[in-house]
Amino acid sequence: MSADVTASPATSVTFDHPADRPGELAGTPGVVRFLEVAPVRTVQVDGDGQPGEATFGARMPGLYTTAYSLRFALKRRGVERRVGMLEGLFWTVDGAIDLDRILGPDRGTWRWTLFIALPDEAADDELADALAKGRAKVAPEIAANLRIETVDEGAVAQVLYLGRYADERPTIERLHATIAAAGLRPRGRHHELYLGDPGRSAPEKLRTLIRHPGEPA
Repeated sequence: MSADVTASPATSVTFDHPADRPGELAGTPGVVRFLEVAPVRTVQVDGDGQPGEATFGARMPGLYTTAYSLRFALKRRGVERRVGMLEGLFWTVDGAIDLDRILGPDRGTWRWTLFIALPDEAADDELADALAKGRAKVAPEIAANLRIETVDEGAVAQVLYLGRYADERPTIERLHATIAAAGLRPRGRHHELYLGDPGRSAPEKLRTLIRHPGEPA
């Protein structure tokens, strides 16, 4: 189902079960969706502190080299797949979910994982070869952390946000309020899926899917 952020409290929620990845990523700005998402295999790498070019930039070659190497390997055997979007999981060093803590001025406590979803069709040897190429593109301390893992979130609530990354807080607050109104509470880590390209889109037109897993309160 889709839920308006002003929805009244409810005791139960019906979760959508998208048939594919495009269905999972669909949304209307400001409207919260509840859905069950399938596990997805990813190439990922960790980081900490203030997000931005200085911290993200050093890790991007490893992620994208792995993802594109895998795309070309699949293409050679007739499987056409696009490289997925960049995604991020965010939390604090003590695991806090409180928004005042997470979005406060001290970003030194931030921890995050960046990742890109990988095609299901990839074989183990193709994954290993692509990962080796990705690790060769980053510093040794980053290469040691670059890995392939499955992200399995299950039941989530998400909302499509349109605008600057720095102005996300009101939308995040509405997402959390809708989760609570549905009789749920956030669990796990704050998740952002970057549908827009900051190198091509104006900041006010960037599209970001903001997601948080939920569980019964």
